[in-house]
Amino acid sequence: MLWLSLARARCLHRAFGRSLGAVRQGSCPQGKCSLSGISQCQGPVYANSRKHLVNGSRVFTVRYFRTTAACREDLVTVNTPAFAESVTEGDVRWEKAVGDTVAEDEVVCEIETDKTSVQVPAPAAGVIEALLVPDGGKVEGGTPLFKLRKSGAAPAKAKPAAAAPSAPEPAAPAAPAAAPPPAAPIPTTMPPVPPVSTQPISAKPVSAVKPSAAPPGAPAVEPGAGKGARSEQRVKMNRMRQRIAQRLKEAQNTCAMLTTFNEIDMSNIQEMRARHKETFLKKHSLKLGFMSAFVKAAAFALQDQPTVNAVIDDTTKEIVYREYVDISVAVATPRGLVVPVIRNVETMNFADIERSISELGEKARKNELAIEDMDGGTFTISNGGVFGSLFGTPIINPPQSAILGMHGIFDRPVAIGGKVEVRPMMYVALTYDHRLIDGREAVTFLRKIKAVVEDPRVLLLDL
Repeated sequence: MLWLSLARARCLHRAFGRSLGAVRQGSCPQGKCSLSGISQCQGPVYANSRKHLVNGSRVFTVRYFRTTAACREDLVTVNTPAFAESVTEGDVRWEKAVGDTVAEDEVVCEIETDKTSVQVPAPAAGVIEALLVPDGGKVEGGTPLFKLRKSGAAPAKAKPAAAAPSAPEPAAPAAPAAAPPPAAPIPTTMPPVPPVSTQPISAKPVSAVKPSAAPPGAPAVEPGAGKGARSEQRVKMNRMRQRIAQRLKEAQNTCAMLTTFNEIDMSNIQEMRARHKETFLKKHSLKLGFMSAFVKAAAFALQDQPTVNAVIDDTTKEIVYREYVDISVAVATPRGLVVPVIRNVETMNFADIERSISELGEKARKNELAIEDMDGGTFTISNGGVFGSLFGTPIINPPQSAILGMHGIFDRPVAIGGKVEVRPMMYVALTYDHRLIDGREAVTFLRKIKAVVEDPRVLLLDL
């Protein structure tokens, strides 16, 4: 009988163990669960004693506890967003550190790629639990970046600084100052004159005088300390700058670059802009600039000279002629030079071009350019005139075949109808790949741009 009771007790013990294992595996995360003699989660406990009998004999007493599972804060792992097809990896630059509190959509880090920077925001408000990639580390699409512990509560405000210590008690009044000593009597006679020596004074040349040694303990003066600091520092090139350097060097090594020049009289285009800029602004809510005239002139000239719009496919040794005009506009940003693309310029008017330039420029200043905004392009325009450039030779933006360089507008004396007049003039430069474009096409192309800018009526008449 005793052996049977002990066997039944062992069976009950195994049943309790299986119930405990089921609870530990995570069943009933929010509901109420019953378990014999066990309190698994934090929460209110209700006890109820009940006696169990085995074959009429009392074995033991078991208590039942009813518990509620506790809710835990969510821990989220944020991964690297997917890149475009032409981008495989990037470098991480952290804006936050472990323990920092972030709001929803607040930027935690930036990933610098070959073409742009991708911002990674926080998916929810919370606290940075861990950074899984070091600063400057390389990541690919889908790589875990950091862990964020979600928190709906606002971060606790800093406690007010402790009250300033109470002002010290006023010190005891100082003892009365001692009486000043009596004033010395005023002399009434002149002091005696010292006697002059009759011995000759020995003289030494200046070169024989040696400088006296500095007293011990005096600070040593380093040579050149008073001539200004000569320090230097090393800064790692970001990925965009490395890519720019690589592409420009590839263009120099691959293309047979040659540059031709011309000058443009800006009198007519300045007069047209001054006459119609207010009306243009009221109708289109855009400012009328000079870039739209050059972009439209370039599209017109590219259609007239399709070879300048073509490109050499070095893999297949073929020439690819494009029947569309996508013009890249070089924009200087603090992170480097970017070239967003205005697509299908041949179908645009001045207002469409100004709107596209304004939108792309705003994206570039806010570092919001996507990879798609800079992919492609059949021709590039670089405007160094905004920085006061007088003259220069631009470098081709591969895999394109030519680039137009604009420069500053300066008043210069020019011969007009046999007379010398002062006109606002601009130098323009066309750098082209001489493997594909001959001098005749290049010069004709640049002269077409000159004609359109100097007299926009050429566009209307299709001359």
